[in-house]
Amino acid sequence: MNILVRGTNWIGDAVMTIPAVRKLRLLFPDAKLTLQTREWAKGILNQSALFDEIVTPVGFLKQVKTLRKAEVDLAVIFPNSFSSALAVRMAGAKRSFGYATEHRSFLLTDPIGLPEWKDTRHEVYYYLKLIDEVERSYFGVGTETADLEPRLTILDANPARDILRQHGVTADLKTVALAPGSTNSRAKRWIPHRFAQLNDRLQSELNCNVILLGSREDKEISRTVSSLSRRQPVDLTGETNIEAATAILGNIDLLISNDMGLAHLAPAVGTETIVIFGPTNQLTTRPFSDSAAIISANVECSPCMLRDCPIDHRCMTRISVDEVFERAKAILNNEN
Repeated sequence: MNILVRGTNWIGDAVMTIPAVRKLRLLFPDAKLTLQTREWAKGILNQSALFDEIVTPVGFLKQVKTLRKAEVDLAVIFPNSFSSALAVRMAGAKRSFGYATEHRSFLLTDPIGLPEWKDTRHEVYYYLKLIDEVERSYFGVGTETADLEPRLTILDANPARDILRQHGVTADLKTVALAPGSTNSRAKRWIPHRFAQLNDRLQSELNCNVILLGSREDKEISRTVSSLSRRQPVDLTGETNIEAATAILGNIDLLISNDMGLAHLAPAVGTETIVIFGPTNQLTTRPFSDSAAIISANVECSPCMLRDCPIDHRCMTRISVDEVFERAKAILNNEN
């Protein structure tokens, strides 16, 4: 049996689909499981040990051609887009499961209605529901899933250790990574000068290595944090691909991050994480892990889901350096 999983388009979402894929693998242990995703995701999801093949065709027609060669018996489509369902349909998949969104129900053999609890339960359950529907359709029953935490395994940690060592990160000190960016939303960013103050206190009061991580799009915000810092952090923003960044996260003691993809990757590899939440819904999109702690101001206008704050950005300005520092100190001192 050939099963296709059409992967999601953002790092955090990709991590949140892992429990669903893990259940799919358990349901069909002898099937060939292929993931179609973007090139960036290949480096992290091949560390989940769940897929037999990962394909990354670029362009709609190439996607259709690639999927047609796969001779798909069953497709699970995690994105809600019309185009993802159309590609699967044109590729001739025998059965396809996906949510009935964007008027695409006629493209799916098994369209699934949006659950009533969509905005009140974590996204992990949203993706898992598709697999529950596959289970009911193929086996006539639905079973509870006990193992819900997304996990990734670092296949080779040595390159990450080499990168840290080459940039002067000493192995005998604890290392904290700060992720001050957020590619798709300025409103999700904690104040840069507070990241700078936090960096200074982590270095001066706790004697930690501090590194900055993020994508190329985050380089400007990281440069701002560095320029505002009295003690310079090691800036690796945009200097690594996502696979190397994941490996680095697996070799540090703590990540302090805005609501972004790295905040999901770090706990998935077992690293303690503090996530600063503002305009987004922590109930549905927080990292699904006991290793992740959330800090938020719980203001009356949050979650607004806006990319730019139209008022005073109170969801971020009301989160103090002291609050984040004390939480980090407790974690690093194993006081939690």
